[in-house]
Amino acid sequence: MFLYITHEAALGHRLEIHAYALMPNHVHFLVTAPAASALPAAMQAIGRRYVPHFNQRYGRTGGLFEGRYRSVLVDEESYWVNCMRYIELNPVRAGLVDTPEAYRWTSYRAHAMEAPDVLLTDHPMYLRLGETPAERSNNWRAFCAQGILDSELAELRDAVQKGRLLRGIVLPPSAPPSCDQP
Repeated sequence: MFLYITHEAALGHRLEIHAYALMPNHVHFLVTAPAASALPAAMQAIGRRYVPHFNQRYGRTGGLFEGRYRSVLVDEESYWVNCMRYIELNPVRAGLVDTPEAYRWTSYRAHAMEAPDVLLTDHPMYLRLGETPAERSNNWRAFCAQGILDSELAELRDAVQKGRLLRGIVLPPSAPPSCDQP
């Protein structure tokens, strides 16, 4: 249901979602927004629809998220693929699965295994990974197999916590849209 609501909000606010990971206690998105107001409006729309659904389903009341989402701007296109990798490998780093393809709630299968995913719009940097979908998927799997250095993870987490512009480094963790976190 969360992905369905997110898809509707993305369409309504013209967001392009390039990667995502739904985690047990947070969510990550990597998006391109047509205007500065689009992302906040979409996140608000998601909350307005998903929170009541969740509360009704589980017999609870009140807020669901622990505060406002966080977002970080990526200044250089080349860092988008690093952010995508960070997001899609998050379930492995969190110990939820041994391999990224084993986790159902990310965009990894779309990028690495050519699985259809209506939520996603391929980013130009991803498209440059190969001439064909098969070539891109093979190259994506190889890139993800390299993992992310601990020093890069630390720098990313620091940027997200402090709301810094990401320039010349890989990208964020615990945050969804635009690599933000609700």
